[in-house]
Amino acid sequence: MEDRDVVALDDPVGASLRGAHAHLGRRAGRAATYLPDVATFSAVPADAGAAEWADLARLLGPDAFADMFSCPAIPPSDWEPVFVLEGRQLIWPGRGRPGPPDAGAEMGGADTGIVELGPDDVPEMLDLVERTRPGPFWPRTHELGTYLGVRDQGTLVAMAGERLRPPGWTEISAVCTAPEARGQGHAARLVSALVARVVARDERPFLHVAEANTAAIALYERLGFKTRRDVTFRGFRTP
Repeated sequence: MEDRDVVALDDPVGASLRGAHAHLGRRAGRAATYLPDVATFSAVPADAGAAEWADLARLLGPDAFADMFSCPAIPPSDWEPVFVLEGRQLIWPGRGRPGPPDAGAEMGGADTGIVELGPDDVPEMLDLVERTRPGPFWPRTHELGTYLGVRDQGTLVAMAGERLRPPGWTEISAVCTAPEARGQGHAARLVSALVARVVARDERPFLHVAEANTAAIALYERLGFKTRRDVTFRGFRTP
């Protein structure tokens, strides 16, 4: 039987927009969406009817993209399907901190060589995302939480950060490494550093991953994450 606080993960976008990220979104009735430069994620309740979809359409405007993330509700037939992607949601079990990300990892702890990224780093963050395609990332996505990076001779070669924030939880996302810097354990160190930070503030980490990304799933499981449930990611275009 699941912990009661895990229920917030059934609607991570909506729960974030009702709470920690309310200042980064817009709401109309029971529909909500992030500001365009922050994220394209939108949310309606699982039992959404015509009124909720109409409210979301008004928020987004005509012919706009609605990334419904893992929302199980299906919009009216005049909403054009854009994509369907099978994935899974993984959670950090309990509230303990992670051990070393890998045997023989760099000495000095998971934070060694890791820097905190800010607004001045956004151009480089966007460039790294464009090269590696870890998932949606926009000019203001970094405002969702803390983002950490690894630099090699001053160049940003890897990063990861915090995205959705349902009550009691923080999602780890945008985990990516430049092709020329792979195989050096950067992703493991960054994720472990973020897990430690999230746990230190008495929250639990979670993340989402495409089912086809078997390498990422293997990494997260090796670090200690456990699959909670399968999810289907969907996107639509408003009428």
